[in-house]
Amino acid sequence: MDIKEYVVNIGIKGKAAARLMASINTEDKNKGLLNIAKALLENKTYLMEENEKDMIAAKENGLSISMQDRLLLSEKRIVEMSQGLNEVAALNDPIGEGIKSWKRPNELRITQVRVPLGVIGIIYEARPNVTVDATALCLKSGNSVILRGGSEALNSNKAIIKVIKDSLLSSGLPYDAVQLISITDREAVNIMMKLNNYIDVLIPRGGAELINNVLANSTVPVIQTGVGNCHIFVDSSADFKMAIDIIINAKVQRPAVCNAVEKVLIHKAIAKSFLPLLYKVLIDNKVEVRGDAAALAIIKEITLANEDDWYKEYNDLIIGVKVVEDIEDAIDHIYKYSSKHSEAIITENYNNSQTFLNKIDAACVYVNASTRFTDGFEFGFGAEIGISTQKLHARGPMGLYELTSSKFLINGNGQIRK
Repeated sequence: MDIKEYVVNIGIKGKAAARLMASINTEDKNKGLLNIAKALLENKTYLMEENEKDMIAAKENGLSISMQDRLLLSEKRIVEMSQGLNEVAALNDPIGEGIKSWKRPNELRITQVRVPLGVIGIIYEARPNVTVDATALCLKSGNSVILRGGSEALNSNKAIIKVIKDSLLSSGLPYDAVQLISITDREAVNIMMKLNNYIDVLIPRGGAELINNVLANSTVPVIQTGVGNCHIFVDSSADFKMAIDIIINAKVQRPAVCNAVEKVLIHKAIAKSFLPLLYKVLIDNKVEVRGDAAALAIIKEITLANEDDWYKEYNDLIIGVKVVEDIEDAIDHIYKYSSKHSEAIITENYNNSQTFLNKIDAACVYVNASTRFTDGFEFGFGAEIGISTQKLHARGPMGLYELTSSKFLINGNGQIRK
């Protein structure tokens, strides 16, 4: 079987499974999710052993430390994946939910209800937890899913999919409701992007190169997920300790994720007193600091940033720092360079907080909190399928409701149009 035949065959099976999933009741879907959650814990040794193969290869191939962190399947992370499945099972089922209903003068009763999207294709990089998150949300929302993970996580993903599909069988759910494209050849992705007859929507999760490739070449509709060039603006009234704690959390906890902060903007009125304090803590946490001329005038050890830096998502222990004139200057900078993912202001000034909330165009806008909270699990969705940075259909962390469409049900008693 050649690559095209292989991928098309997966599409055919995915479409057949989606037809079945659309009519499965909530109780049976929840049973399947709970069985998968239990099976992950029962098979954690197997999963970690398979993940170790990927980790060894990642080190041999020089994958960055931050990317290795994304790839790692620790016991703690497997427990968290299981917990996420349990939480999704506990959420309300959106399928069949009435959105609105009304009666026309001719007595036609029109009701809009939620329905599954159908077959969801997900193309992602070295994050095996996405395999479980996608499975949880797609099954609960009555969809089937076709997964194509990165080659660096192949052993991990194959092991997770085996556990999932064994659980689907024992739960009475369609075996092909969750499928993995295990061919690592990029041609498989190229074919997947053209499967309009079988895939209803594609969701790319990864770096800018992956996302831009899918946006440029897919004929299947795409939900654009987030490259995260996230900013934190430290206003003149900011509590210094709060600001430093939030910035360090947003940069250091997991520097390779899309909700990590990449740029810090500092009001000029506090720059000379605040920046040295921040710089010391950043250096203590092994963060490389790049800045504008005004930042270098305060701390000469900072590396001068170039224009590309302001656009860049580092995905690493690197951060950009810029001194701005005021809140409007900060907003202008964010408007120009932001990827519209997550932006934050640290301030004790209520009017400035509201100005920031109202004027910043991003999926998530924060006051006095870390950008790291932009996450489906943290928002109470149980998991997330990705973080959308576009405006059509879905924006921000995508949970169950973002994986649905709608249809209109019209009930009459013999009406004809005149």
